[in-house]
Amino acid sequence: MKIEKRSIEFVPHSERYGRPRRLFTVWFSSNLQVTALMVGTLGVASGLSLQWTLIALVVGCMLGTIFMAAHSAQGPHLGVPQMIQSRAQFGVLGAAIPLLVMVTAAVLFMSASGILMRDTLKTLLPITDNQAIVVVGVLTFVIGVVGYELIHRMGAWMSLLSSIVFGAALVLILMRTGSTEAVPVSEGGFSMPIFNLVIAQAASWTLGYGPYVADYSRYLPADVRTKDTFWTTYFGCALGSLGMMALGAVLATVVPSALHLDPGSAVATLFGPWAKAVLVVVALGVIQYNVLCLYSAYMSITTIFSGFAKLQHVRRGTKALLMAILSILACAIATRTQYHFDTFFADILIGQLYLLIPWSAINLVDYYFVRRGNYSIEDLYDVQGRYGRWNGRTMLIYAVSIIGTVPFMKLSFFEGYCAKLIGADVSWIAGLTLAGLLYFIFHWNRAAVEEGAVLRTQKTVTAFANAEE
Repeated sequence: MKIEKRSIEFVPHSERYGRPRRLFTVWFSSNLQVTALMVGTLGVASGLSLQWTLIALVVGCMLGTIFMAAHSAQGPHLGVPQMIQSRAQFGVLGAAIPLLVMVTAAVLFMSASGILMRDTLKTLLPITDNQAIVVVGVLTFVIGVVGYELIHRMGAWMSLLSSIVFGAALVLILMRTGSTEAVPVSEGGFSMPIFNLVIAQAASWTLGYGPYVADYSRYLPADVRTKDTFWTTYFGCALGSLGMMALGAVLATVVPSALHLDPGSAVATLFGPWAKAVLVVVALGVIQYNVLCLYSAYMSITTIFSGFAKLQHVRRGTKALLMAILSILACAIATRTQYHFDTFFADILIGQLYLLIPWSAINLVDYYFVRRGNYSIEDLYDVQGRYGRWNGRTMLIYAVSIIGTVPFMKLSFFEGYCAKLIGADVSWIAGLTLAGLLYFIFHWNRAAVEEGAVLRTQKTVTAFANAEE
């Protein structure tokens, strides 16, 4: 297995391979891990019944994954990383703004994963708290440097191992109650504010993959059908995340004491003498998720620098250096915040979504309704090209959309007027709607304006591919 040589540049057709089914295992296994399980426990912990928690999780996952999978479908068609394509909306340099948000979010999630796995690794190895966090960082770095192919292969194996472990965990949980009928599905009642909050949490989880999901589909052949890419990504992410969130809700209902343990230990204690073997699978699952964060942070930061430095290719040594810096930064944040990893940090993580969701709406409306997939690949790398340096109109729409969602925000230190009325944070809905509508209104004729100057995507991509080859 070779180390990946491509980075932010267009992937030539001669190097395209694989089928869409590979996307299923990547996204299924990446979500079938204990970070997603924690999301599922929140509704029950807040007093919502298991029945209503599960309904909210289904609604949130099914809705949020639609947008995530729609981004994934762009990958084979364009053959470039997700955020490179975003230059068509924001400008070659202007795309740096949402990219900075993406890098920040990815590093924070890496830090969170390191803290989450600290106690699990200490159970397996005779190491200190800081050493456990460093181990997570090192393993993440090694897999990330190897890149695309190892990530996909790991996804295939982890889909199998995680399905066995967490499927068995569900059986063991139900055995504690004697039968599925004994599970207290109605205990806790219904609360509309909490119900809305659980929907938002589940939707936000899958929406968060939007800025980098196409990075894992761009190597597929250009003739892959869009619907195949969409549905394999959709079902992989939706089933993986919903399965783990539902398991978390059931675990929190049947074994309330599990809420006071770290998620890895909560699952492992169900297996008695097999606990350590289960912890290994749990740790690998979180590390795989961490690799996606590192790989995406690297792609984003190189996209920023390439716009200003006019680069179209990043050498392997540079890739390793950048990934090392990002890994060290994540470990440093984790070691310094591990003992007061409280609501403030959670607010920062949620805050990234306030900034990423308007970007998602702008990107999807441009691709599916304005330009309808017709882009000049070469101009995505040229500050003097048709997409320009900065697109002031799009940047203004992006800023207005973020400001427009403030009344719908709900944080530990702030609650917007609309959020108070509704009783939940629904800013993700407001952000998607406002940004999408504004972008379409002010750019609906963009395709017509460019029609005489822009070749159809397939012709442009082919010409660019021949030059690359």
